[in-house]
Amino acid sequence: MTALGSSRYMERQISFLAILSNIPSQNPDFFNWNKVRVRYCDGASYSGNVKSDIQNGTKLFFRGQRIWEAIMDELLMKGLANAKQAFLTGCSAGGLATLIHCEDFRALLPEEVTVKCLADAGFFLDEMDISRRRFIRSFYDDVVRLQDVGKKFRIASQGWNHLRQRFFAREIIKNINTPLFILNPAYDVWQIQHILAPESSDNQQSWLRCKLNIHNCDSNQIESLQGFRTALLNGLSDFQHNKNGGIFINSCFVHCQTMNGITWRSPNSPKINNKTIAEAVGDWYFNRREVKEIDCAYPCNPTCINLNLMHPFKM
Repeated sequence: MTALGSSRYMERQISFLAILSNIPSQNPDFFNWNKVRVRYCDGASYSGNVKSDIQNGTKLFFRGQRIWEAIMDELLMKGLANAKQAFLTGCSAGGLATLIHCEDFRALLPEEVTVKCLADAGFFLDEMDISRRRFIRSFYDDVVRLQDVGKKFRIASQGWNHLRQRFFAREIIKNINTPLFILNPAYDVWQIQHILAPESSDNQQSWLRCKLNIHNCDSNQIESLQGFRTALLNGLSDFQHNKNGGIFINSCFVHCQTMNGITWRSPNSPKINNKTIAEAVGDWYFNRREVKEIDCAYPCNPTCINLNLMHPFKM
């Protein structure tokens, strides 16, 4: 009954900004590409495929895998099949969808076509929260079971525990051979709020102010955030040696960065080694240089965009 679950409630028109922009100064490497935005609608990064449409007495459809296939079929007919270069990108749940479907996307096109993938803020971590519980594992369990994600990964016989682990980015990237770029903030707002310090583990709301603005975090909370950053870097340790891979991990308190013109490419964009995200991604895609940019720890980077959710219009 919302725009996240049915096209009936979606906006009919949306702005194409940042990596989708057609303005050369904002998006110099990709402004003149054919661009398609696939809307969020299925709740499992286009990987569900449930036979039954009845869940707890309610008629629901969790068939994201079929939606993905139908969309790709249509795009191939509309010109994707003639592409010389193709780029699958997404942020947040779309970043996870990019990881899940990167190899599928590569397989749609002939070998001579340049195909690459970019996952923005999709590297969700399988980490314990502040109460030493694994809230995110329980959350993933619910998604995997409800949407029968096992069909996508073809590993149902190995059990739910193995399947749930495979739904985390650290495991997915082990099976991606297509050139992949991983863009993530070291202090991802969504992950801090829902993986590290979910409401269910913060009954006293001692983390509330910190989760809304990193400048409000006390020394103990900052230490926990630094541990979360270390977990992200550990999760990427093998991928750092991937010669075709790109990495941009900045030390910002933010979430999606490819869909926002300020964080993507502007005079105020976050930078690492004086490179914006747009410049780093373009350099990597067009093989201008190797891109393995990992920022120093907070608060070392003065160019960072840090969200202030206590006052959403301030940063």
